[in-house]
Amino acid sequence: MALDLPQTESSAKVWHPATTESRAARYALIAITLAFLGLFLFMPLVSVFVEAFRKGPAEYFAALLEPDARAAIRLTLLVAATAVPLNLIFGVVAAWTIAKFEFKGKAFLTTLIDLPFSVSPVISGLVYVLLFSSHSVLGPWLKSHGIEVLFAVPGIVLATMFVTFPFVARELIPLMQHQGTTDEEAALSLGANGWQTFWHVTLPNIKWGLLYGVLLCNARAMGEFGAVSVVSGHIRGLTNTMPLHVEILYNEYNFVAAFAVASLLALLALVTLVLKTLLELKYGAELRAASGH
Repeated sequence: MALDLPQTESSAKVWHPATTESRAARYALIAITLAFLGLFLFMPLVSVFVEAFRKGPAEYFAALLEPDARAAIRLTLLVAATAVPLNLIFGVVAAWTIAKFEFKGKAFLTTLIDLPFSVSPVISGLVYVLLFSSHSVLGPWLKSHGIEVLFAVPGIVLATMFVTFPFVARELIPLMQHQGTTDEEAALSLGANGWQTFWHVTLPNIKWGLLYGVLLCNARAMGEFGAVSVVSGHIRGLTNTMPLHVEILYNEYNFVAAFAVASLLALLALVTLVLKTLLELKYGAELRAASGH
């Protein structure tokens, strides 16, 4: 009869290397990775700022303060400020539904949430054109009631929401599935209602994953090009977001202005990255505890 011997603390903490490669091989792999990042990420980023300031700071800021550029910046911020909160609500509701309940069609719903990841943004924009154009079922009715969707802000917001709505949900679903329903059941057994349970139990457990999803969603919303390009109509000063404005300036051979606006987009992306890094540094232990690592 075999005996189950208790595992000592020293034996439980024996460390085994994950790989057997030599130090030279590890350094070579690190060097290849850094070279790849430098060639395809760092150098293009630097070149954007170099080209933006090629004619000096005066030209750079003049390009950003030009009326069409200011209109594109305002529209980009407006679209992000509208789409991100709506996707935050959708992401929390979808993650709650999928992680906390069992129902038929659950796997299909999860697949639908991932749909924007597998569909070209241009195709998603075209879908809205077919849905709201003057030859569609909804288009004439909307036009008769004075509601403009295509070539207007509502269409841009809808297209942006479509390509960004998976980010919050896909960040929260595995986190909430890992956490299970034990805490919520305990709160309900103590007399808490559904809203109290969510606000005081669920939300504190998912707050860092939620913030990560919002940061990623916001970065994609401000940088989206394909879907917005299809539904915007490229009306200068009215429906051009920053990425579309960059394209127009570049096609007009106004390279300094194009790179100036592009540098602002790059700065927004860098701010997102810095915020994410600061969160990891300050709340790293709590983030790992929340995700179960």
